[in-house]
Amino acid sequence: MLELMPLPLCAGVLEEYGGGEGLRRELRNLGCQGVEAIWGGEPAPEDLPGELALGYHLTFFTDWLDLYREDEKNLLEKYGTLEEARSFYGGLGAEYMMRVYRDDLERARGLGARYIVFHVSDVSIEEGYTYRWRHTCGEVIDTAADIVNILLKDEAGGFDFLLENLWWPGLTMTDPALTGRLLERVEYPGKGLMLDTGHLMNTNRDLVTERDGVDYIHRMLDAHGSLCRYIRGLHFHQSLSGAYVRGRTGVAPAGMPTDSVERFGINYGHIQRIDQHRPWTIPECASIVERLQPDYLTHELAADSVPARRRAILRQRRALGAAGGSGVPEP
Repeated sequence: MLELMPLPLCAGVLEEYGGGEGLRRELRNLGCQGVEAIWGGEPAPEDLPGELALGYHLTFFTDWLDLYREDEKNLLEKYGTLEEARSFYGGLGAEYMMRVYRDDLERARGLGARYIVFHVSDVSIEEGYTYRWRHTCGEVIDTAADIVNILLKDEAGGFDFLLENLWWPGLTMTDPALTGRLLERVEYPGKGLMLDTGHLMNTNRDLVTERDGVDYIHRMLDAHGSLCRYIRGLHFHQSLSGAYVRGRTGVAPAGMPTDSVERFGINYGHIQRIDQHRPWTIPECASIVERLQPDYLTHELAADSVPARRRAILRQRRALGAAGGSGVPEP
């Protein structure tokens, strides 16, 4: 199993680690073998050691189904004008979306990533507050599968393509029939699942403790049975936000700005409170890894600095019992 940490591809982030060699040392000290890269809006830093980019998270649109379908009615309801929608997305229509994905896939190829992650979910800013969905999980899954098949039509199978669960409409990993439907529709031979443990916990507002989370994840895995063989990777973290969701969702907040980018910024803080990305701290979390035996485990943890990220990863690795509980320094 390869252990990784996420890394935005931008020079400023790499500089925080002291350049490419500093990043290599940090990963070694953390017990990680590489990074799961994501585009940072600029060319990849030239001094990024190429062999460290083992994974790649494709650029994603959180609210994309109406954009892809070119549904002017829904776009106008959400953005007021098509000009505002274009400004928010950077373009309009299915061809625009596919061009963004193809460009990002080319970046992943250039880095030689062993696996690529693709979100299968759809949620608007308003829905993130109301929890009243415009589209069904089936709609999102079927259209996402169509996009993946178009995107990977001519691929020879040089990387694993892992479909990630969220708690919004799409792949939630709570309904085995829908998970199977997605896997059946995607034609790429190297398809698989990236199970995000925190996202799965976000589907259950009644979880109170980490142990509750471990038990719930195992119940969902039990329900999925033989489909679990497709779980090739883990985004490993925990999230216990049920109390926040119960108290802060159901209606859209009053006084939201009309500018979509401003609204998105406010909504992003709301989403971070739901999707906490905290390290596991109990040894029982190791049972998830032991059960699934994934090829890849990304310590996808919230942190605002290199030292904070280091503490979070080391804390989680100690909970996992890395190196038999020895050799992992106290965070």
